[in-house]
This record gives sequence, C-alpha cells and structure tokens, in this order.
Amino acid sequence: MPTLEGMGHSHDHAADANAAGRRRLGIAIAIIASFVVVQVVGGLLSGSLALLADAGHMTSDLLGLVVALGAAIVASRPANDRQTYGFRRFEVFGALVNGLLLVGVAVAVTAGAIARLMSGAEGEAHEVAGGPMLVIAIAGLVANVAALLVLRGGASQSINLRGAYLEVLGDTIGSVLVIAAAIVILATGWDAADPIASLLIAGLIVPRALVLLRDVMRVLSQSVPAETDVAEIRDHILRTDGVVAVHDVHVWAITTGAHVFSAHVEVEPEVFAEERVGALLDELGGCLDEHFDVEHSTFQLEPSGRGRHESATHA
Repeated sequence: MPTLEGMGHSHDHAADANAAGRRRLGIAIAIIASFVVVQVVGGLLSGSLALLADAGHMTSDLLGLVVALGAAIVASRPANDRQTYGFRRFEVFGALVNGLLLVGVAVAVTAGAIARLMSGAEGEAHEVAGGPMLVIAIAGLVANVAALLVLRGGASQSINLRGAYLEVLGDTIGSVLVIAAAIVILATGWDAADPIASLLIAGLIVPRALVLLRDVMRVLSQSVPAETDVAEIRDHILRTDGVVAVHDVHVWAITTGAHVFSAHVEVEPEVFAEERVGALLDELGGCLDEHFDVEHSTFQLEPSGRGRHESATHA
C-alpha cells in the first residue's frame, strides 16, 4: 500500500533549538558552580542546616545541569540506520536522572532536618550564626535568579531543559526560605527555624520531582502527549475529501515537542483510479503539521472496507 512519511518541522530548527539549549545550560552551570563551594563553606561555618540543605540542593542542580548538558550534546547527533529517529530521546533520559536526583536530595534534607529537631527537643544545642547565614543565602538567591533567567527561555521547548529549570526554581525558593529562617534567628534567637526551613525546602522539591518523573514516564511509555487529542486528529482526517475511515491510529513523542503519528486511512476508489494519492498524502501531512504540531507523520492508504479484514487488536 502507498505510504508517506512527512516531517512538519525542519531538522535545522530542532538543531538550532538544541544549540541554544546547550548554551543556556553552559551559562547556568558556570553560575551555579561558582557559588556551590561558597554556600557549603558558609553552611559549615554558620552551623545552618538549612543553608547546607540549600547547598545540597544547589549541588544537585549542578549535577542535574551537567547531565542535562550531556544529554543535549548527545541529542544533537544526527540520525543513523540504528537510531532512525536520532538521539533526541536522550533528553528524556537526562530529565529522568534530574527527577531522581531531586527525590534523593529531598529525602536527605528531610532526614537531616528531623534529626536536628529531635536532638533539639532532647536539649542538645545547635547554635546557628544568623548573620553569615543571611548574607550567603542572599548571594545564593542572586545566583539562582540569574540561572533561572538564562534557562527560562528554553524550558517550554525541551523536557530536558524543563527539568534543569525546575531544579533551579526549587533552589531559588529554597534560598528565600533560608533568608526567612536567618531573619527569624537573628530577630528571636529561635534556632529551630533552621531545620523547619529545611523541611519546607524538601516539601517544595518532591512535587516538582514527581511532576517531572510523570512527564518522563509519559514519553518513555509512548503515551499520547498530554496536549494531543486523538479524537480531534481523527475528526480532521475524516473531514478530508476522499477519506472514508481511519483506524490503527498511534500518537507518541520522541521528546518534548517531537510528536510522531501513524494511521491507516481508508479512501474512496477514485483516489487510486484518479492518481490522487500524492495530493491526499500532502494534504493529510500538512493538516497534522499545521493543526497538531506533528513532526513525523506516516499514513497507510487503503481501499474502502480494508479495515474490516484487519486484526481487531489494530482497530
């Protein structure tokens, strides 16, 4: 049967987006790396668990950004006979690693905060130097905001960049919480504000990690992209002149924004008799490109009634 594979977006556009993403990640890595050591040293000197928790989160940010950059570099490699869709799925693997890193940091921070609160309840003193804690937290906030501004432009285009952006966003909120805890300690001397801020930081990390992991699993399980309505696509195809039925419809994503579509389309006999196959395929591919942002579309044209003879599992 006649088939056609159409491509809705040029690979040049995807390559440009990937290159821009790599530049953003490189700049963000430089910003975060320049501050991690300062924050760790400051946390140790001030005795602030919240500052160390924020430093741990920032370290996971740095690792996540490095993983994301590596994934983006691999994803830029061209397709070959073994990787026919290219290596863009590696962006999803990078997001998976970032999600797992976020969960690990949240668990470690929670354990440390609970231990600090329990020891404090038993009378063990944990003095926190609020002044240095405040200064370093403010500097950390500035660094995180700078990294956020760099990553924001690419977060909507790549699940890999979105994972990195979410990590830095969480660390930005964490810096705000550390600043608040430092102010409370300076104003009241209540050192318990430090581990409580750490628990809040962990509480902010977990939901973002779970959302990211959910999106990763949606891609890896080849589920229909969340923003795609299969019934609407089927309706568009059925409204095309010459089409009488459509079945065996599949929609999935290689990575964020790279949707793939395939379907068996039953057509009127005149389509074959009048040699309108090429024109119909162009029309169907253009429809999916324009209305549904499908990068790769494959149609198998069949005579009317062919679907009744195919296996029910393909319906």
